[in-house]
Amino acid sequence: MRATCTTDTDLAIVGSGFGGAILAMIARRLGRRVMLFERGRHPRFAIGESASPLAGVLIEQLADRYDLPRLRPLSAFGTWQRTYPEVVCGLKRGFTYFKHEQGRRYRTAPDRSNQLLVAASPSDELSDTHWLRSDVDHFLVREAIALGADYLDEVALDRVERHPDGTMTMSGSRRGAPVRARAGFVVDASGPRGFLSRALGLAERGFDHYPPTQALYSHFVGVARCADMADFASPGIPPYPMDDAALHHVFDDGWMWVLRFGNGVTSAGIAVTDALAGELRLADGAPAWDRFLRRYPSIAAQFADASPIREFTWMPRVSYRTTAAAGEGWTMLPSAAAFVDPLFSTGIPLTLLGIERLARTWERGAAPGEPGEHAAADAALREADHTARFIAGCYAAFPRFETFTAYSMFYFAAASFAEMQRRLVPDHASAGFLRAADPRYASAMEQLSPLTSEAGGDYAARVAAAIEPNNIAGLCRTARRNWYPVDLEDTIDAAEKLGLTREAVRAGLEPFTPTSSPVSAPAP
Repeated sequence: MRATCTTDTDLAIVGSGFGGAILAMIARRLGRRVMLFERGRHPRFAIGESASPLAGVLIEQLADRYDLPRLRPLSAFGTWQRTYPEVVCGLKRGFTYFKHEQGRRYRTAPDRSNQLLVAASPSDELSDTHWLRSDVDHFLVREAIALGADYLDEVALDRVERHPDGTMTMSGSRRGAPVRARAGFVVDASGPRGFLSRALGLAERGFDHYPPTQALYSHFVGVARCADMADFASPGIPPYPMDDAALHHVFDDGWMWVLRFGNGVTSAGIAVTDALAGELRLADGAPAWDRFLRRYPSIAAQFADASPIREFTWMPRVSYRTTAAAGEGWTMLPSAAAFVDPLFSTGIPLTLLGIERLARTWERGAAPGEPGEHAAADAALREADHTARFIAGCYAAFPRFETFTAYSMFYFAAASFAEMQRRLVPDHASAGFLRAADPRYASAMEQLSPLTSEAGGDYAARVAAAIEPNNIAGLCRTARRNWYPVDLEDTIDAAEKLGLTREAVRAGLEPFTPTSSPVSAPAP
């Protein structure tokens, strides 16, 4: 049988999820010949569905810098809905957490100490989004093709060979026929334990002091809204509709995500420690899901009328970290080099940061294999390690929810500071994800981790003091009782922390001040 052979392409990207497709679009704008490979066939299911304010501003900046005007509307809910209503997304106004106790219905504590609501945007128009990846990835692949990227799907690549001239040849099969592709440089965007990890025999290192966890998830219809359930009723008006968010049900040995899309579908899953996974026999799929629901009556009530619309997926190991993320002639996007946990929606922004670093290297005219790609890969692994230390601390704090709410402020302070710094003083936005490159911040986050730190009566105060230089969102105020709205006056009051005047911050925030009726999510 004659081989399908692709030769003499500048860049081969393996994996056509959102990361691979956006990177292909940028590479085409930089004048590179691109071959994009996909193991499956679009549209296809994927998780990693929840964006964030940092992801939104990164999309804006990548779109503007590399002349990708059709990418830019994906940066916020309002522009997305008006421009691409056929590409399904969901409204994400913030981060919602409820702490559950086994065998007991959830009831809001009078001081709201068993919940946390942190707004991420001041309006639906400017809101973040949940991505129905089957729609979003398919859309982005079509955009990459329209910009001139060559695309080949249903390709199972299994070998790679480096040549003396620096090029790489990948080989595998497509629909039973051999495939060979030669490229000047290879980027693995195929996800954890992906193509290059297997083909190069790269060892899996794991994260230090990280709890082994498993996951079980699916997509559902008929999931009730917490706001419509008496169990979750609370006096007062929350900072945003609690269900239009990345909603988390937290329990002692893990957590559950509930993400709503605009077409009536809800993504839901659990990430749990190995101990709980063993009790639930998580590998059983749907029966394990039912066993989990029986433990938590209020979650069971939310899913009483829900039905899965696809088979359950079991992940026997959630976290992953390779020992090497770059080499001669190849590199990995962050999504292929490491994965920690979906908690705090870290996956999309980490991948976009990796894309930005690679693109800047290529933009400077670096030849394939020069140190820029290695530096980008090293940064990705450092940020993954830093994020894993934070998430491990969160797992340790789950049984003590007041400790979790305090420790979570490290994420929210870093995230809000990074977003505003990129918008208002982009030349200074260099501290990395979750301020991984800020020694003071990283050290404080590690020292105050619930893994090692005693959570005494002054724990919340110690966290508040540690994040204060970067707290521009009014976090850690006890009077707010775990409800944090977006109040742009908080950012204006913190202008000095950004190195700006109050007037400069106020002027810079003018485009983000709600002046019109919010855009509503379409009815299912």
